[in-house]
Amino acid sequence: MHCVKLIYSYHDSLGESGRSISANEAYHVARQRPASRPWVAMCMVASIDGSTVMTGNSAALSSAADRSVLLALRAAADQVLVGAGTVRAEGYGVPSKVGQRVAVVSHTGQLDFNTDLFTSGAGYLVVPMQAPELPVETLRAGTNEVDMHIALQAISCNFIQLEGGAKLNASLTNADLVDEINLTISPQIIGGNGPRLTTNAPDLAQRFHLQHVLEDDGFLFLRYLRKR
Repeated sequence: MHCVKLIYSYHDSLGESGRSISANEAYHVARQRPASRPWVAMCMVASIDGSTVMTGNSAALSSAADRSVLLALRAAADQVLVGAGTVRAEGYGVPSKVGQRVAVVSHTGQLDFNTDLFTSGAGYLVVPMQAPELPVETLRAGTNEVDMHIALQAISCNFIQLEGGAKLNASLTNADLVDEINLTISPQIIGGNGPRLTTNAPDLAQRFHLQHVLEDDGFLFLRYLRKR
């Protein structure tokens, strides 16, 4: 497991700054499930200028330490929540955590169901009621668009990791359903008009508390909790 440098932790909860810390130690922390739905933690990587993709996906923005953080968070999570476009772009397969499910949000259900993600039974769809009949397990929530309030209330777990894309992130932040943000800042300027953390979100003023800052080779790893 890759170790990173601790720069800051709220109330020194992770110990003194300057020490080396593993991703598991930093991210396997207690999370209190809200009353009617799972705890939702967004996990994303972005460039200095805010782009979440480079040449079509996030791989070129990442690093060994960033991948360790992603894997540590997935190991802590009960399920993964991700948009259909991200599944296509990133090539999602069977989770390394035994028994972990991947909830794929889609408005149309137009995906390749012959991939390992679905043939293994790990992946299932979250679609609106108007979506056609589909050959895999589905959770229907909302009429014309997926209603994430209804969907999350129907997902029986304690902690679900949100992995994008930007439109799904916007849907959950707009509904104030994101409890935690784990953001990696990649030390690159990408330019262009690629997606940012959220796309097509309305004006929001949601405050998050910084919990820790970690660093490795110029990459910063920030953990925020929603102030409620």
